[in-house]
Amino acid sequence: MRVHVMELKDGDRLSRDAFNGYGLHVLSKGTILFAKEIARLFQHQIEYVDVEDRLPAITVNRTIESGLSPKWLETVRPIYQDAVSGCEQLFADALQKGFIEERDANESFQPLVENFRMERDVVSMLLLLNTKDDYTYQHSVQVGMLAYYLASWLGYNEQDAVYAGKAGFLHDLGKCRIEGSILNKPGRLTKDEFEKIKAHTLHGHDILKASFADTVPALVALQHHERADGSGYPNGLTGDRMHPFSQIVAVADVYSAMISSRVYQQKRDLLFVLRELYRMSFGELEPQTTHTFIRHMIPNFIGKRVELHTGEVGTIIMTHPTEYFRPLIQIDNHFVDLTVDRSLEVKQVYM
Repeated sequence: MRVHVMELKDGDRLSRDAFNGYGLHVLSKGTILFAKEIARLFQHQIEYVDVEDRLPAITVNRTIESGLSPKWLETVRPIYQDAVSGCEQLFADALQKGFIEERDANESFQPLVENFRMERDVVSMLLLLNTKDDYTYQHSVQVGMLAYYLASWLGYNEQDAVYAGKAGFLHDLGKCRIEGSILNKPGRLTKDEFEKIKAHTLHGHDILKASFADTVPALVALQHHERADGSGYPNGLTGDRMHPFSQIVAVADVYSAMISSRVYQQKRDLLFVLRELYRMSFGELEPQTTHTFIRHMIPNFIGKRVELHTGEVGTIIMTHPTEYFRPLIQIDNHFVDLTVDRSLEVKQVYM
């Protein structure tokens, strides 16, 4: 039967190949349609498709809500955990010897790159791999991953993107010299304690300068808490004086910290986190770097369930290229475009 795309339902199966107005093949006959497939039809401005007759109470098996296959998780989870363990060992080496071996850093980080290179649902990936243990080391691994992706999105070649990722992986190494009672304190830090925490940028710079001939990782460790408007530390640099990789790692660092339950005592909604990054891009974080990150992260929300401020629950079908936080949402059998209905807001995203 022929159906308008606005009337498609999860589980509909195409009875014919779908082509756009230019004759480009978009989806094949037999494809089972969910949010991401319906979004492709919208993106190609296809109005009608042919689907098989709907059967009553049809049940369709989906692998996992996020789209990440269990096989992928089984393969990558041990590599992620090895990287976390490797990071912990690097911290121990840095504290004991005052430097680390470049070979050890490469052996800990490179397997991540090899396995994450093809994965683009970064939002789900981090949530599925993340645990509540070893915050400092997991944070370093996540920042390395995100810096690699962000450098790629900014147009850096593979070699440079990997290098940016490794700098992100090592950005917090100076925390090895911070007392555990301060580093892991659950409550608010005192002024003196915060001054000690801030010194991790200086410690990291010293350790990495003693470890590598190249000064970039040391610069990133020193500068990742600097801010574009000069409000950061330790030297109050403005954005034009920061290394580009420091700007990349600064964005990745803020995102990873904000999605962690440790920072705010409870996890913030992921769309809220991106909104906060967007706000920071008008002062604290370098705008182009931050907007590139948001623009590439937002499509990962396609297919995710959302709750609106009205209490209605639906599924994100398509995201907007400029109005990042106003997607097209399917609620039951109708669609709501938040770029048109300005009275509606996304309250929460369910992962």
